[in-house]
Amino acid sequence: MLIKIKRGWELPETAAVPEHLYWSRRSFLAALAAGPILAGGTDRLFAATPEIDPSASLYPVDRNDRYTVQRALTAKVDATSYNNFYEFGSHKEISSAAQALKLRPWTVTFDGEVENVTTLGIDDLLAKMPLEERVYRHRCVEAWAMTVPWSGFQMSHLINLAQPLSSAKYVTMQTFMDPEVAPGQKQHWYPWPYVEGLTMAEAMNELSFIATGLYGKPMPKQNGAPLRLVAPWKYGFKQIKSIVRFTFTKERPKSFWEKLAAREYGFWANVNPDVPHPRWSQATERLLGNDERVPTQLFNGYGEFVADLYKGMEKERLFM
Repeated sequence: MLIKIKRGWELPETAAVPEHLYWSRRSFLAALAAGPILAGGTDRLFAATPEIDPSASLYPVDRNDRYTVQRALTAKVDATSYNNFYEFGSHKEISSAAQALKLRPWTVTFDGEVENVTTLGIDDLLAKMPLEERVYRHRCVEAWAMTVPWSGFQMSHLINLAQPLSSAKYVTMQTFMDPEVAPGQKQHWYPWPYVEGLTMAEAMNELSFIATGLYGKPMPKQNGAPLRLVAPWKYGFKQIKSIVRFTFTKERPKSFWEKLAAREYGFWANVNPDVPHPRWSQATERLLGNDERVPTQLFNGYGEFVADLYKGMEKERLFM
């Protein structure tokens, strides 16, 4: 008798939201056009409608079922209203403030150890990438967690486009810098702009993902629009939002939180239940939306994909 043992990251089909249940902007507007609601108050209705993202027609994209997890999806309202984005404030309720972020024009630069320095507009970049959807766990260093469907592309495709030289050992990512839009960047005690980095081996790993959408739509601003890193085996502070630059380097970069508090936040930031944060345990995590606490898994449950990246590195501060 064949017995299939589910891997830690697999999700039963019944727990994943089918794409046809995503709230569809086009279907919604079509329904409004056909109904009596347009008879009154239409000026107010459309005045409140946010500017349409030029990439909206790209979504939803096909789900890649290789990347699912054994955990129910987090409700969209929770995942898009409980966010860390220090550029817009040090609290979690920054979703309204983040709407000030302007997504067009938006350019992305590839420089450093590359064959040619290149700058692309975000829509030109998206046109070159094979978009797909992946369901990933997300684990914050603050010990809360969510499970969401990201749209985007495998980071290796972006690296191949950038054409780094063999001398490149790391890729450094930088977020936007605009204190007039993001008031948090006026706080001089933070080392702005936000910078993060991966080794080339980490960046080329099949799990590393550049997300451009969420829940079958373009990425919400508070979640890191128009593109952000998703490396699901690492704590959330590594997963930089609103990226404008990828710089390939020979030397390991010093990231934002490492500069700010090196005793608490190191370069690697791999999820490990056995290595506590200096101020709290990492043994369990709170599931966003229902406050259930569950055991934390090594590498956030993705060890089969990434454990080999860290063999022989036992003296490194891998998990902080």
